[in-house]
Amino acid sequence: MGSLKGHRKLVVATHNPGKLAEFAGFFRPFGLETVSAGDLGLPEPEETATTFEGNAELKAVAAARAADLPALADDSGLAVDALDGDPGIYSARWAGPQKDFTAAMGKVNDALAKAGAVAPEQRTARFVSVICLAFPDGSATCHLGEVRGRIVWPPQGAGGFGYDPMFVPDGQSQTFAEMPREAKAALSHRARAFEAFARAHLGG
Repeated sequence: MGSLKGHRKLVVATHNPGKLAEFAGFFRPFGLETVSAGDLGLPEPEETATTFEGNAELKAVAAARAADLPALADDSGLAVDALDGDPGIYSARWAGPQKDFTAAMGKVNDALAKAGAVAPEQRTARFVSVICLAFPDGSATCHLGEVRGRIVWPPQGAGGFGYDPMFVPDGQSQTFAEMPREAKAALSHRARAFEAFARAHLGG
């Protein structure tokens, strides 16, 4: 299992500024500088795998080899129980080439209505994040984080990104988009995946 000890810079294989900001916050206590694949001008590889783990590894390995640096990639998405786990690994694609998550959230709500899932107990879902660390030699390790909750409509809150405005975590009364960044970071799927990642690679 690869260690990041001795490394000062890490590529975060994303072109999503929201994800980069979250990861920069996670790494700050460890003294690691993060740079995004977008900032380095690295292309986004086609996500051809059929699992979160497969896509995370694909993106991390491509960035590590291209930058000749350790690279971390996250593949994450919203899995809605009444929709048989959709949009799942296709969560970003539901937003289309313009990354229109307002439209994507509308698609989720329309699909739930079509499925007859209108009561809160019928609108359960989970956010999934798989974080993968790769090195230029192609070696890679993945870590999983999940948080369960429910879908609400209309979307609520202006913070966060992606599907955050329509997801209320179990035990909470606010969507991820309504929470302060620190509150979301304490319980999000990405935070949970990062905790596993840190224990394995940072001694966290």
